[in-house]
Amino acid sequence: MTDARNIPVDPASAERLTGRGLTYRLIDTDSDADTKAFLRADARGFLDPDPGDEAIAVDRDGIRDRRNVGVFESDAAEGDLPVATVNSWVSPLTVPGGEIDMWAISSVTVSGTHRRRGIARALLEGELRAAASAGVPIAGLTVSEATIYGRYGFASAVPVAKMTVDTRRAGWAAEAPAGRLEYVEKDALKSALAEVHDVERTQRAGQIGGWELRWSRMAGITQGNPNAAKVRGIRYLDEHGNVRGVIVYSLNEIPGAFRFEMSISKLSAVTSDALTALWGFALQHDLVDKITADLRPIDDPLPWLVKDRRGVEVTVHDHGWLRILNVPEVLGARTYRAPLDLVLHVEDPLGFTAGSWRLSIADGRATVVPSDAETADVTLDIGTLSALYAGGYSATQLLAAGRLETTAEIAASIDDAFRTVRAPTLSIWY
Repeated sequence: MTDARNIPVDPASAERLTGRGLTYRLIDTDSDADTKAFLRADARGFLDPDPGDEAIAVDRDGIRDRRNVGVFESDAAEGDLPVATVNSWVSPLTVPGGEIDMWAISSVTVSGTHRRRGIARALLEGELRAAASAGVPIAGLTVSEATIYGRYGFASAVPVAKMTVDTRRAGWAAEAPAGRLEYVEKDALKSALAEVHDVERTQRAGQIGGWELRWSRMAGITQGNPNAAKVRGIRYLDEHGNVRGVIVYSLNEIPGAFRFEMSISKLSAVTSDALTALWGFALQHDLVDKITADLRPIDDPLPWLVKDRRGVEVTVHDHGWLRILNVPEVLGARTYRAPLDLVLHVEDPLGFTAGSWRLSIADGRATVVPSDAETADVTLDIGTLSALYAGGYSATQLLAAGRLETTAEIAASIDDAFRTVRAPTLSIWY
């Protein structure tokens, strides 16, 4: 797998920013001053408290394996905060039938004092050119603002659901599966999170690999976490004693009621028994009237496990965003559920994927080659193709929205080929 840290900053973005009196460079994580400045700027950009030395020591370990980039005023002194940040690494992305290397992008911030100077454009286009130069065929991110990234060819590709449960109304209808539930201490909880995710991420398209600091934070064992004492964890072991699921949650009292709300930060399960057992634990917990759980698959079976499904509110929203950089490699990496043969004309203002491509699918696999056909069966931009890629959205729906040009019959054929057995999902932020 490509090590993103070995990829230099993009020369086109560097030149553009130099012309604006700014320096665009890699952060040296062996430098205390550089690392502290990057992490403080990142926290400021996400409206978090200014991190102290303890938090910086923790986060420093978390960014050592990443390619960290800062934008500085050209006359910035050592230790001055960058006015913009981004970091990236190469992660496995699960796709139908396998996985593919993805350029994961995170920590995108621009200081409020430096808006409207082309910095975000330089950062995002620079990341895409860096990924393409490294031979990484697709980029991905999760976003705090959904209106920024479409102009760079990203699109929402992996929707998820937020579930809000009125436990007294919903009740519980499922039978308890074999196996057992047990509370776990925080170190064991961290291990269980990593263990289960490593398996779970291979079961649905859209998932990416986890990392140590993600599980440490989720388990409530990072230094300086003010909410660590509230974190609780349960794991499910099957009848053979194998860990098959884990849930992390916290409880908050509902004012004046002596009843509680359970906030689930992670529910991971690799078998249906584990999922049923963990949901059953949550919905039957003493004194809990309300449960919230985000980043759930949109086909989560919970509404069918309760007595009254009207007690389960499901809100679908965007989460995983993708941007294809190499059409033949990306489309050839996944499997398909129906044959298809057509010419795609892809529009890409940044030029990575623009052109016409013949997509031929047989026996579940695709071959993609450039096409010189004068007419195309489907015309779409790279964002729309990226939205379709993991099976999270329908070509028929996108056709109705005017996002592609084709016939209704061809759009339905694309849906037949691209649909997945289980809905794609992404269960973490990055």
